This record gives sequence, C-alpha cells and structure tokens, in this order.
Amino acid sequence: MDLLSTPKNIEINNITCDSFRISWAMDKGDLERVTHYFIDLNKKENKNSNKFKHRDVPTKLVAKAVPLPMTVRGHWFLSPRTEYSVAVQTAVKQSDGEYLVSGWSETVEFCTGDYAKEHLAQLQEKAELIAGRMLRFSVFYRNQHKEYFQHVRMHCGNVMKPSLKDNSGSHGSPTSGMLHGIFFSCNTEFNTGQPPQDSPYGRYRFQIPAQRLFNPNTNLYFADFYCMYTAYHYVVLVLAPKGSSGDHFCRERLPQLDISCNKFLTCCVEDGELVYRHAQDSILEVIYTEPVDLSLGVLGEISGHQLMSLSTANAKKDPSCKTCNISVGR
Repeated sequence: MDLLSTPKNIEINNITCDSFRISWAMDKGDLERVTHYFIDLNKKENKNSNKFKHRDVPTKLVAKAVPLPMTVRGHWFLSPRTEYSVAVQTAVKQSDGEYLVSGWSETVEFCTGDYAKEHLAQLQEKAELIAGRMLRFSVFYRNQHKEYFQHVRMHCGNVMKPSLKDNSGSHGSPTSGMLHGIFFSCNTEFNTGQPPQDSPYGRYRFQIPAQRLFNPNTNLYFADFYCMYTAYHYVVLVLAPKGSSGDHFCRERLPQLDISCNKFLTCCVEDGELVYRHAQDSILEVIYTEPVDLSLGVLGEISGHQLMSLSTANAKKDPSCKTCNISVGR
C-alpha cells in the first residue's frame, strides 16, 4: 500500500474555552483512503500553573475520518485561556488491525478562550443554590494597609483609582487581567449586622454609604463563583455606572442581574428609601469600575486581626469542587 502524505497547512479557528475547529491539507489520493486522524495535543506549561492540580500529560486523540474542518471538544483535556500546541497524523486501518500512518504535521500553537456568557450563567445557577437568605447592610468597605491610603492621599488626589483585576478565581473568567476596578466587600455578621472586625487585606478600612456605589443608575453583573479548597465560597459581582466603560465591557461578556431581584446583592425602594441586602452564605467580592474619592466615606482602623489565610489575591480555584465547577474547561 502506498505511503500517506504528511498533513500540511494546519488551520485552527472557532476557538472557545473548551473546543476548536481544525483542518489541514492532504494529497487528493489520500482523501478516499484515510480512515482515522491522530491528534497530538499538548498544554504549554507556565510559571503560573495551578500547583495543586494534577500534572497535565500530553493528549493523544483518535478520531474516525470525517470531512474537514472537524471540531475538537472536551472539557476534560481543554482548559480556558490556556496555550496549546497541536500536530496531526492521518492513518489507514488495515485488515490486520494495524495502521498505516503518515508523518506528523508541523506543530501549530493556539490559545483557548474565556468563559462565554452561557458558561457564566451556569456558574451563576450553581452560586444561587448556596447563596442563603438575604441580610440588610448599609455600607461597602475596603480594607488595605495604612501605606495604601497614604499613597492615595499624597499621590492620587485623595481618589482611589481602578486597577487591573488579578487572576484569582475561575481560570476562564473574562474579567481576570482585563477589567479595571476597585474591590469592595459588603458582608456583615448576622448577629450584629455590622462588617466583621477581621480582614485579610489590612487593618485600615474605608467605609462608604451603599447608595454612593449602588443605586438605580448602576448596573450589576455576575462575574465568578469559586472556592480555594475550603468549605466557603466566593461570588464576584461587578457594579458599573450605566454607560461607563466598565458597563460596556461587562454588557458584552457577563450576565446582567436585576438590581432589585437576585440572590446575591439587591437595591430596593422600601417606604421611599433605598434598602440594601446581601447573601448570607457567600463571601461577596464587589468590583466597582470607577474611581472613588475618599471624601465620600470614612477611614478608620479595625480592632480585629489580619487573617492572611483568607486573602484571595491571585487565588487559584479548586478544580475538583463539585459545588462551584461546571462541565467546561476549569
């Protein structure tokens, strides 16, 4: 039997967080003979790889020959926002069960995409299941070290500026390394109704009335749901003034929530006043997309401890948690 030609001109397109389409050219005489494709897929490791995750091994895929281009899909071997290399080989299965194979094609590199809105909607549904009852609150707060607030006062005109979100949370979150914002908290202790006196981020706390950041002129978006190998879970939300650049970014990429009726964070008019509530059983991380002047709130020192173990800075999501993972790339 004549040898098979080596596949050439590899093309990859229609890339998502857990799939891609691939095609290549081969000699016309091989088109009718080829019965199988072999695809060699390898993840490119980097220094930020999740050290808790099992070691990735090369993936060899075997597929029956179909008209090209063909779609390769699989959350068990493709992760979002990850670089891969791929090469292909064609084969003819012979009567004795052995394969006549071509040479391997050249290697092509590509990067998978972020979660799409439909994936985030699945995460949102999972987060809603454990959100718990809603508790009233009145302030958003932000903890940092004393030096942070000194820098804001001396070098930033007393205004906290949005910064680029780190890579904490789900690896496929479209906000990581893309959205600029300021992190705030709003969780309260159920027995006091006040913010906790402990924080992982610093002993100095800026508090601002909730209506300054969250009101009917603000849009609310769901951004992420994750845990860090712990029993408690984090929900990431984005507050963006309507029409702002942050609002435009989120509208294209994130599920929008009804500010008066959702499971995480609400703003409702009751007896002519704005009333605010947050989910009790999730730790909310709220990203506000615009600058915030310190004169709009108050700054003070907390009396509790700095619990560094609770910090989520660049925290990696537990890929094995059944509560907060979905059946697409982790």
